[in-house]
Amino acid sequence: MQRQRVITYLASLAALFAVGLFLPVKLSAHCDGMDGPVVMAAQRALERGDVNTILIWVQKKDEGEVRQAFEKTLAVRKLGPEAKSLADMYFFETVVRLHRAGEGAPYTGLKPAGRDLGPAIPAADKALESGSVEQLVKLLTHSQQEGIRNHFKDTLAKRDFDKGDVEAGRTYVKAYVEFVHYVERLYESANGPVHGHYAESEEADMR
Repeated sequence: MQRQRVITYLASLAALFAVGLFLPVKLSAHCDGMDGPVVMAAQRALERGDVNTILIWVQKKDEGEVRQAFEKTLAVRKLGPEAKSLADMYFFETVVRLHRAGEGAPYTGLKPAGRDLGPAIPAADKALESGSVEQLVKLLTHSQQEGIRNHFKDTLAKRDFDKGDVEAGRTYVKAYVEFVHYVERLYESANGPVHGHYAESEEADMR
């Protein structure tokens, strides 16, 4: 009977893991990556047998589910290498899903390690590791200045259009709206509240 329960449990883990593998990949923060901070914390929690290591990454209301998954995973890990690997993946899926839900972001499966996350996220992590924010500030300042200048030049070049050419006027208006919205987003990002995740269904072009 015990063996049958274990087999059933492992089968359910395999199904959950398979679903994660075939979900579409979207642009996202690194918290859903196999080399991201949530999975790394989950790995440490399992190796140390200390669930508190991962609980800090989920909201209080989700602690019960994480604790239950943690205990089940520790038990299944003892059944052998394959069971250990499968159980670990189930636990990773669980904590990443709950972490993202707590931040209001959709769960789209675990992403492979080594993804190209762009320069900003690695620079932010490096700043924390080194204890210096100067390189991060330099990176973001340069990027924002370049973006502002590019939008400004494009809008200015289209501003002096033939007033009798409606299409040219619409082209200017489009550039103007994009320019104004761009600087507005920059200002709000710098001065407004920080959210856990940006809406990943939106295509916010901040280049």
